Amino acid sequence: MHEYDLGHHGDVEVAPGLIDLAVNVRAAPPPRWLAEPIHASLATLARYPDQTAAVAAVAARHRRDRDEVLLTAGAAQGFVLLAQALREARRPVVVHPQFTEPEAALRQAGHRVDRVLLRPETGFALEPELIPPDADLVLVGNPTNPTSVLHPADTLAALARPGRTLVVDEAFADTTCAAGAAGEPQSLAERRDLPGPVVVLRSLTKTWGLAGLRIGYLLGPAPLLRRLAAVQPLWPVSTPALVAARICASRRAVGAERRIAAALAADRAHLVRRLAALPGVTVAGTPASAFVLIRVTGAARLRDLLRRRGYAVRRGDTFPGLGADWLRVAVRDTATTDAFIRVLAEILDGCSTILED
Repeated sequence: MHEYDLGHHGDVEVAPGLIDLAVNVRAAPPPRWLAEPIHASLATLARYPDQTAAVAAVAARHRRDRDEVLLTAGAAQGFVLLAQALREARRPVVVHPQFTEPEAALRQAGHRVDRVLLRPETGFALEPELIPPDADLVLVGNPTNPTSVLHPADTLAALARPGRTLVVDEAFADTTCAAGAAGEPQSLAERRDLPGPVVVLRSLTKTWGLAGLRIGYLLGPAPLLRRLAAVQPLWPVSTPALVAARICASRRAVGAERRIAAALAADRAHLVRRLAALPGVTVAGTPASAFVLIRVTGAARLRDLLRRRGYAVRRGDTFPGLGADWLRVAVRDTATTDAFIRVLAEILDGCSTILED
């Protein structure tokens, strides 16, 4: 199996003085109605965290029972819990290219991991027939990082079956929207009717700019979540993070998410149009989230030249299924995009021979 740097993440691309197009976290600060209660919770840190209100709020948001919610210190912790608790899995399969932490967590727990690689020529669309029938643990992202592809819910649901745990990473689900559609298109967060256990991972990091707070949650069958909770540390989620979870599950926050997702869609469409107009640049698939994956010859050299001009983008060659000609670019406001495109176009125009070498 080809080795990739599974521990590489976009934050290591960023340095002082660089405009950050490498990290998928929304750059705007949290609104006051979220930031102020988080700050106020610091006065209660002498008490141990109490999850009751946060769990109830998250369960209500997703029309779940409370025992079908497990709060975590960031969604990434969920992958560790799954890897540790499901040691009996005989054939874990990770669908790539996607966030590398699921495979890293499985490997660290001693699992032998099979990879299913989606193909660029199909726009990295999910092809259920590629999943081995005997796979008893399947992990897939939706929308997928780094491709930004949003897979149809029916296609994902077709992967569920008795004897298989299906894990869907929806860390970026709140960044998606569809014209005329309410809620989050293609999410399985409220599905309880599928055969076999289905676990959905969610994050509050991306839209609300809370990466440093570490708050996420899992949704799934109560018996399985109890197994995951059994390998979780005591008091795994801090009091400020619990406040964030409760408020972000409120009707006010969900409405704000929808408006942010709609604005993001417009900014993303602008970025895609500008990128697609550049010679030698190919946009992968149909982007649906807070980032865009592109293919361009000499991407490693291009990334270095962009850093010299003040921009950090995410290398793609650490994702299984991608190679040296891939880069991931975060969606930002149109002014930032236009400035970035001007620099990128200048580099491509002046350095085509260097990039090909």
